[in-house]
Amino acid sequence: MKIVLSVAGAALALFLTIAMFGGAGWTHPPMANKQTGFRGTGMDLIRTKAGNEELAAANRAPAPADPADASGDKASAVYENVQVLGDLSAEQFNRVMVSITEWVAPQQGCTYCHSTENMASDELYQKRVARRMFQMTQHINSAWKENHVHEAGVTCYTCHRGNPVPANIWFDTPPPSAASKFIPRNNGQNLASANVGLTSLPYAVFDEYYAKKDVPESYVRVNATTALPESKSKPIQDAERTFAIMITMSQALGVNCTFCHNTRSVAQWDTSTPNRVQAWHGVHLVRDLNQDYMYPLTTTFPAARLGPTGDVAKISCATCHNGANKPLNGAKVIEPYPELAKPTTQVSLPTGEAKDPIPGTTTPAVKAPM
Repeated sequence: MKIVLSVAGAALALFLTIAMFGGAGWTHPPMANKQTGFRGTGMDLIRTKAGNEELAAANRAPAPADPADASGDKASAVYENVQVLGDLSAEQFNRVMVSITEWVAPQQGCTYCHSTENMASDELYQKRVARRMFQMTQHINSAWKENHVHEAGVTCYTCHRGNPVPANIWFDTPPPSAASKFIPRNNGQNLASANVGLTSLPYAVFDEYYAKKDVPESYVRVNATTALPESKSKPIQDAERTFAIMITMSQALGVNCTFCHNTRSVAQWDTSTPNRVQAWHGVHLVRDLNQDYMYPLTTTFPAARLGPTGDVAKISCATCHNGANKPLNGAKVIEPYPELAKPTTQVSLPTGEAKDPIPGTTTPAVKAPM
């Protein structure tokens, strides 16, 4: 019996050894590696094949609606209170309305934005917000075509993904509170925030980095440019803040540091990948949209849709990218909807609705540092 058990044990061990070395999945799942930089520098994007397939499936663009007849009366002549897209034919206009319903409110339907008693009415805040979002989409596809969105463009679905509120939005971070009379202070750190990968790094970086257009270029840079200090150096807290910002961008695009940077010298532009220039413009796009389109809507949204400090929901890289380095797998979503790629037509706000002051100042277009 002892000999039988020994032989059976040896056979089982041999079988397990063969299975471990010869069977797929015993050591690690099948991998999909993509080189993003120079050979020998470790600049690779490493994912599992299953992870790639899952990410691609979650970022598939919906099929566009069938083209509509461009002839016939204009939408602005057929319907009342058409302040945007009124130059389309009525059929083209209806096609866009059906599409936006599928992109933003497939469960709620037309009544998410429109009053059933008077479709022309602006009484629902959702309609007033949607009108401004149309203009924002047109602005992105026209003003930012060359430097960021290119031929792919964006539609409402790029961010909304079939939900009235996009999944990846952010609000200003409220300060810590305390029951005692001491002033609470945590240096904006040491709270488990998903924004910064649940690290102890500063968690309120969105407030400072993405909210307005006049953020100085030196804000995120902490590397010295000389061997010896020539001026007062930045504190360690600034370096932590920069790491936090980079983590948020990596998570938003589903990539690692070497997607943009050569980690031999992270700050050096001439050894970075072209993706870094694209990301630089993307950051400026986010600031542009938050300052000129989101902040002015603060008084349009009801209190229930504002953040804990009373601020409006805002955009980050993740709002569009949703974990993919190319939103919707790089599909040319704007091609079937050229009406969303035209320069924005300014529309006056309804009577009695005033714009909130916009923080920061408007700055001219700038080129990425090289």
